[in-house]
Amino acid sequence: MTSASGKSEIFQFVLQFMPDWIQIPALCLIIGLVLVSWGLKLRRKWLLRRALRQAGVTQGPVVLQQGDGTRGADFLGAYAPPQPQAEGPRGADFLGSYAPQNRPEQG
Repeated sequence: MTSASGKSEIFQFVLQFMPDWIQIPALCLIIGLVLVSWGLKLRRKWLLRRALRQAGVTQGPVVLQQGDGTRGADFLGAYAPPQPQAEGPRGADFLGSYAPQNRPEQG
């Protein structure tokens, strides 16, 4: 005799407390929800493959390759703001006129 998983045991336990006229529609509803979720997952994969195939046909401004860091929400591509031209040292580490002066060591 095979042992059932914990989920199926809980499922059977819950079904025991339902009236007979609700058990069949509840089972049909649960099976339908599982089938719909599988269908949506397959559709999403199909749409992703289709979009990637379309992107391969049309020459986009950037060729996306896996692992090069140009994918995801952080990659803006053509929508990224222009980078300022560096005119010299800048930022929090640059002290400018407040930097300590180089003094000859006394020794």
